[in-house]
Amino acid sequence: MSKQDGIEHVLLEEDDLMHEVEDASNYNESAYYNFFDSSAAVGGWVRIGNRVNEGYAEVSVCLYEPDGSAAFQFKRPKIQTNDAFAAGGLSFEVVEPWKHHRVVYDACFLTDPKEMAEPREAFKANPQVPVALDLDWYGRSEGWGGEPRRRTADGGWEPANAGDPEKLAARGHFQQTGVVSGTVTIDGRRYELDGQGHRDHSWGPRYWQNMQDYRWLTITVGPEFGLMGSIFLAPDDPDESKPQSASGFVYRKGQPNVEIDRVELRTEYDDDGGDHRGCQERITARLTAENGEVFDVTGEVLAVVPCRNRRGGGVTRIAEGITRWTCDGHVGYGMTEYLDQLSKPE
Repeated sequence: MSKQDGIEHVLLEEDDLMHEVEDASNYNESAYYNFFDSSAAVGGWVRIGNRVNEGYAEVSVCLYEPDGSAAFQFKRPKIQTNDAFAAGGLSFEVVEPWKHHRVVYDACFLTDPKEMAEPREAFKANPQVPVALDLDWYGRSEGWGGEPRRRTADGGWEPANAGDPEKLAARGHFQQTGVVSGTVTIDGRRYELDGQGHRDHSWGPRYWQNMQDYRWLTITVGPEFGLMGSIFLAPDDPDESKPQSASGFVYRKGQPNVEIDRVELRTEYDDDGGDHRGCQERITARLTAENGEVFDVTGEVLAVVPCRNRRGGGVTRIAEGITRWTCDGHVGYGMTEYLDQLSKPE
């Protein structure tokens, strides 16, 4: 929680549930879960973004197999309410806020996940095969994040710093580290998952084109330790290795989150310069916590799906890479999400 001009960045217990819809046409409420099992070398992520004022949801599912292939689906099914995250065959159920969630879905299969750089061609070229996803996701860390809020006369909270919805990317946001169990079945190949994961939840007006280029790292090393770090790149000097606007947290079982306030990152790119993927130790990062602790990690990106969003001539690429992380001799899994604005709206 931080204070400025009477405004505090506050996370409430009820933020794990659905929020009241604002009048802004681009209001978005979204939830995202990732999950990994190191013994099975299987993982993935799912997301629903309810754009109820525009009449549809953004539904994404991506599952990574040990051979580097991915099962991927993206849909924009119609919705009429923001009562729940349930659209296009994907559903998230809050069984117990902050402690237990359920994730269920089925999707299509892409043999080459990099083909998603051109989604229309990718879906035409790849076969449809059955996929079943049935997971229980259990929160372990405290929630990290919140929304700018101000105290009311009755002791409650009200939103603050509304801002121009045409220029916003989110108003409220939180993240949490957890563990996951369940099954993933892809074209008859069944995987039992008993691993770790990370999730986030955002609400408020959003255009992807309003975001600054960023790098987001989620690192889970067993059920008792995890890291999250993000940096926003300076538009006039997009050098990942320089200290920039950074945030994140350290999770240790049974302890409060520790804030991360510095992230230094170096990424070796493919020859095409588009995605972050490749061989071992292609990503190196140093995350520094506010208490002075330093965490040096290396990442091997195993497979990437380059998702894309267009609006008014602007093109945003969000590259999602399943990553094998090494931290202090321990190996875990997580995601590297790199957002780049390839062109601005006209």
